[in-house]
Amino acid sequence: MPDFRTSQQRTALLRPGGSSASCSRRQFLRTAGATAVATATASGTLPAIIASGESRRRNLVVILIDDLRFDAMGCRNSFFETPRIDRMVREGVLFENAFVTTSLCSPSRASMLTGLYAHRHGVLDNTTPLAPGIPTFPEVLREAGYRTAFIGKWHMGGDQDDPRPGFDHWISFRGQGVYNNPTLNVNGRRESRKGYITDILTDEALHFLKDQRDQPFFLWLSHKAVHDEFIPAPRHAGRYADRTYPRPATMADTEENYAGKPDWVRRQRHSWHGVDGMYNNRETFDSFTRRYAETLLAVDESVGRVLDLLRVQGLAESTTVILTSDNGFQFGEHGLIDKRTMYEASIRIPLIAWGPGYIPAGASRSEMILNIDLCPTCCELAGANPPPGAQGRSFAPILRGETVPWRDAWLYAYFWERSFPQTPTVLGIRTDRYKFMRYHGVWDRYELYDLAADPEERNNLLGPFLQRHEAGTLDQIIRRGAEGETAERFRELSARLDSLLEEYGLAPEPNWLPISK
Repeated sequence: MPDFRTSQQRTALLRPGGSSASCSRRQFLRTAGATAVATATASGTLPAIIASGESRRRNLVVILIDDLRFDAMGCRNSFFETPRIDRMVREGVLFENAFVTTSLCSPSRASMLTGLYAHRHGVLDNTTPLAPGIPTFPEVLREAGYRTAFIGKWHMGGDQDDPRPGFDHWISFRGQGVYNNPTLNVNGRRESRKGYITDILTDEALHFLKDQRDQPFFLWLSHKAVHDEFIPAPRHAGRYADRTYPRPATMADTEENYAGKPDWVRRQRHSWHGVDGMYNNRETFDSFTRRYAETLLAVDESVGRVLDLLRVQGLAESTTVILTSDNGFQFGEHGLIDKRTMYEASIRIPLIAWGPGYIPAGASRSEMILNIDLCPTCCELAGANPPPGAQGRSFAPILRGETVPWRDAWLYAYFWERSFPQTPTVLGIRTDRYKFMRYHGVWDRYELYDLAADPEERNNLLGPFLQRHEAGTLDQIIRRGAEGETAERFRELSARLDSLLEEYGLAPEPNWLPISK
């Protein structure tokens, strides 16, 4: 259920007590910083951290690529050319099962920064700002003695681009920004720049990295690319003109593809986010995929430039670089583009970590990592405590190649947006094998998939129940004594979903939601 409290009410809920809460927050940040500095002092002089791979405190770089598919790299999908990202995979660790807890830009970005689910940090759409007073991990790192920089797309809060707490150096732009000749907010001053946005942001990131000398640093490089409208750098325009992206098997408008699917999925084919109406009919599927891939080429070059500079500066062995995305991106799966849904192409994201001598090269991990895990992970790598109430978990031990007990299920929550009403609210659970999706506020059917047997999510296991009964709700039908493996699986996953909702503080709507035949 969406949290309709004001941002001030949500902030008070997270830190009860008004002004005393602010004092508690400041006290926490000071304590976290003191812990990290003490750790650094015990392992050597503080300035040595920046170049010493022996220190427990790592320099940190996060490269966030907007709307990047989990497989939009040459090593996973031969359609794409990404030699530098592929090199990062060979030299680092690739997480095969990384996900977002809400597949939407601003909520996901806020979750990365705070370690909180969207209903906790309050950013439920792409226009709501992150409320003042909710602590983020860059604030923790800054208090711990790190020099921090944010360069690129912030996006939370509509057209706001003012410097945010936790960053010593700030370069951003309003809203989605533009690909060519942007106006930047540089530490509170407006500056017009000539050139291509990916190159400009990369240049600024390199300037920051070259200037690091005597303290540990954290850089968040947040690219505008590859967000629609896809505009490649002039040097890359037309590179994919002779290539055709293969249509997913579930893209065709056939009865077989939509058997058992909710009605809203098929109806969305002709909408803004459907393959037969994409972006108000200003795109064709082939131009959409080609220009996306061409726009990605400059980002790939950017990744190579950052890694190369760290080596030249002698910082590679003391720095951990994490590359990821704010959400997945559908390329025609189930007749859809963009994100928001709980289908695999929408919720899965790339996640690569690189750190020569610290992270095992060429490793691949299967643990289910979530966007809310980034916050506690960066805090642990800095030797600091995560913000209070953080709901994610540090995967730093996994980065180092360790085997630790890990989650076997997680909660997904997307909340209906007035601007894009074609996609309903969905609360769901994904395990290492099954996925169950419960829709709210719409008269339509739930979905249950066995991902081991059906990775393309073509066979909704609840379909037979929907066809067999003329009336009633699925919940009532199964709970009245329906038997069989699917009924038992529904009962199990429905109960686990309710348990996760309670654990993470999101009250489920009643389970008697009507289901269509």
